[in-house]
Amino acid sequence: MQQTETRQARAIARYVRVAPRKARLLANEIKGKYVDEAFQILAFSNKRAARFVFKTLASAVGNAEKNHGMDRRKLYVVEARVDEGPMLKRWRPRAFGRASMVRKRTSHIYIAVAERGGSA
Repeated sequence: MQQTETRQARAIARYVRVAPRKARLLANEIKGKYVDEAFQILAFSNKRAARFVFKTLASAVGNAEKNHGMDRRKLYVVEARVDEGPMLKRWRPRAFGRASMVRKRTSHIYIAVAERGGSA
């Protein structure tokens, strides 16, 4: 069995102000799906992170069409990964004159698409 080299187009959104744990839920949901189905999942999701994942997926699809000449109907999500970015550390006043740290997390969203043999 001969393995063929598949071309991939990718997009990365860095320093997105959404917690990685919340964005990973959506990234795992669209992994392996055709892009049209993934767009529908993200468009009807009521999570705030869906907007950022949607924009990153749209950018990856645009890169595939423009830079690699791929057919949009055959594209599927090869990889959808969310890595942790730097944390913004803020302080919040608490009882008895104390303070506690609030970690505002950021994410790096990585999405890669490639062509599949058949159409959806």
